[in-house]
Amino acid sequence: MMHRFVLAVLVVGLSILPCVQAHAADKELFVYNWSEYMPDSVLEDFEAETGIKVIMSTYDSNEALYAKIKMVDGAGYDLIVPSTDFVSKMSKDGLLQPLDKSKLSNFSQLDPHILNQAFDPDNTYSVPYMWGSTGIAVNTANPAAATVTSFEDLWKPEFKGKLLLPNDMRGVLAIGLKRLGYSLNETDPAKVREACALLQELVPSVRVFDSDSPKQALLNNEVVAAVLWNGEAYIASTENEAIRYIYPREGFSLWVDNLCIPKNALNVDNAHQFINYLLRPDVAAFICQGMGYSSPNDGAQAVLPEEVRSNPIVYPTDADIERGEFETDLGPAIKTYEECWMRLKTGQ
Repeated sequence: MMHRFVLAVLVVGLSILPCVQAHAADKELFVYNWSEYMPDSVLEDFEAETGIKVIMSTYDSNEALYAKIKMVDGAGYDLIVPSTDFVSKMSKDGLLQPLDKSKLSNFSQLDPHILNQAFDPDNTYSVPYMWGSTGIAVNTANPAAATVTSFEDLWKPEFKGKLLLPNDMRGVLAIGLKRLGYSLNETDPAKVREACALLQELVPSVRVFDSDSPKQALLNNEVVAAVLWNGEAYIASTENEAIRYIYPREGFSLWVDNLCIPKNALNVDNAHQFINYLLRPDVAAFICQGMGYSSPNDGAQAVLPEEVRSNPIVYPTDADIERGEFETDLGPAIKTYEECWMRLKTGQ
């Protein structure tokens, strides 16, 4: 699940920092989150319950998040939602502060299998928010789309101008790497360039790169196939029963998005209070049901409606999960990915 620079926001944020320091600590919380990733009613209910107003800004990629937080040196926001590989990267870069688990009484609700992972041992800096996959959604009303079972199928001429890819470097590179039988965490520059060359052949078929709300292009019949996150596919399928979500046979990306506090956050107590609120089983279940992503919260799963808990878009089968792979920090190899991404986006 994993795939959402606004200069004006940055300027405004920096201009009000002195005021925030002096007056906002008791009643405000600045959150930087993926687009369309938390129901508005959750924010409203939290404010009604605590008196703390949540001010939400959004992004559409981990790279955008990282660039903003690095630019402001971990200030201006109290809570962010990076994916696994960026939790590792940001903690190594000193952009996150350790969590105080004594303030997180609902931490025990989390599935222990998702905790204490290599990207953040002992969950020093992160709390899992939601997890999911990046697969293919198709409109089966289109005969060609109805036959899709793999990434390889997307290269068929029938999809020219009818394909959506995420505005996400890792998500797109994973398509080429997986089609070639490589890991989506491949660090061999030659193999990454091989995948890039393959993807350059696919770009003419792409109508749009979109990670803000990719389901809309499917629902509006602008595209017939889209590589997107499972939650987007889930919502789209509830609005159009012809939309189906596919776990590509070559393998696909699994991800966990996490709640973290930047190192220079001002409203740290409020951030912990909001994290603990999101860990409540009833709140976590409501978010899962509304967003269509998998909840890492055992308590939430127990109260989810059966039609959500048993929906393979929300909770993939064990057989599907076996083909999934979590993204990890690429280290210096990221430069080859960035070079490829620039070529793909500029058509060079």
